[in-house]
Amino acid sequence: MSRRMLRPKQQGKASGARPAARWALAAALTATGVGHLTWGRRGFRITVPDWATRLLRLDKDAIVVASGVVELALAAALVALPKERTRVGWAVAAFFVAVFPGNVHQWRTGRSAPMLDTDRRRLIRLFLQPLLVLWALWSTGSRSRRR
Repeated sequence: MSRRMLRPKQQGKASGARPAARWALAAALTATGVGHLTWGRRGFRITVPDWATRLLRLDKDAIVVASGVVELALAAALVALPKERTRVGWAVAAFFVAVFPGNVHQWRTGRSAPMLDTDRRRLIRLFLQPLLVLWALWSTGSRSRRR
């Protein structure tokens, strides 16, 4: 079989994988956003560094609520704004970079939160963040469509 005959199928699989990854990312952001607003609120407050409250002039609870609202908005944008997919991908990636200091703070202080109750788990969580950034960029085509 020639390469030309295989390309359409390969492209179809790749194009199907990105939307699935984008929807999965939207689902993950939705679940996390809801967690920030409900059951996980206390646990997420633990990850907010003291300097963030001074910088933003908000208390830890307000920062957690705001980040939950942003997560829900980004999740909605991933599925509802197809023409803005690239920009939304960059916004999601920027959000993941922006919250990374909270992950570092939690690891450095050794504070437990749901599912992050050991130093090892907190350390592994740090390495998850760059993967989330790549997931956001790849699933929205942002890495392949540089302008």
